[in-house]
Amino acid sequence: MTKLNLYVVRHGQTYFNIYNKLQGWSNSPLTQKGIDGAVATGKRLANIHFDAAYCSDTTRAMDTAKLILKENQASEIKAPQTAMFFREEFYGYYEGNDMAQAWYLAGAPHGLPTFKDIVTKYSIGKAKDYLKEADPFHQAENNDEYWARVDQGFDLIRHNPDLKDGDNVLLISHGNTLLSLMERFGGGKYDLTVRPANGSLTNLTLTDDDVIVESYNK
Repeated sequence: MTKLNLYVVRHGQTYFNIYNKLQGWSNSPLTQKGIDGAVATGKRLANIHFDAAYCSDTTRAMDTAKLILKENQASEIKAPQTAMFFREEFYGYYEGNDMAQAWYLAGAPHGLPTFKDIVTKYSIGKAKDYLKEADPFHQAENNDEYWARVDQGFDLIRHNPDLKDGDNVLLISHGNTLLSLMERFGGGKYDLTVRPANGSLTNLTLTDDDVIVESYNK
């Protein structure tokens, strides 16, 4: 069985992050704090030899990846491979909307007016389903649609012919995606009502048919 070591980093802080807006397939630039945070994470990982690097095709993820790779002293990779499979959840009509307002519209009809309320009673997966239901265009991703896409991203890494057992892979990810990964693979160990920090590091082991959480939001 092939095992790959995934170093998963949440992208640096963006303007939508500080404005508390939903930022899925939409995008906003890294703030100066976000740039500095990505550089700091790059310094933490400077001596890790990466055999591949991946991120979503959003600017915030690509810029974070390039800043981290620029600090790396052990690898020859200068730029990540991008794929839409690694994008954040698609929020449909609610892209760019105030986060609290969007989750209120999704959850309040079910007696659950906040994201935390939905997750506490049900799950992040249920929050995705509620948001699609509330979307007047019904274009937001529900839980099944989300995972059908994201799973293709993990398969893209698994099927990279240049990667071998024990190799290290950098993956730049997103806040709700990291929470979703912890819900699916974290074994109930983590508080899913608290978002992972921008620039934080999560270590995963990717096997032929599983994802194992080694550490989260460090």
